[in-house]
Amino acid sequence: MSERILRLPTVKTLSGLSRSSIYLRISEGLFPRSLALGRRMVGWPESEIAAINAARIRGESEEEIRSLVAKLESARKSAA
Repeated sequence: MSERILRLPTVKTLSGLSRSSIYLRISEGLFPRSLALGRRMVGWPESEIAAINAARIRGESEEEIRSLVAKLESARKSAA
């Protein structure tokens, strides 16, 4: 199955967050880190953004979201 990689403008639209809020949440462990697509290009797997959005909709706590982010990033590393 092919995974779409989303660029920042699409991630901003889907998450409802600004660029600075996304990077703040990454530093807090509340949003998955981006993937390097090139020297100056990054993106996020669509499934990870969907999982974070679903967790936010369910009203999960920051600790639960941190745990989810850790699981998503761990799965990303094991899939590579």
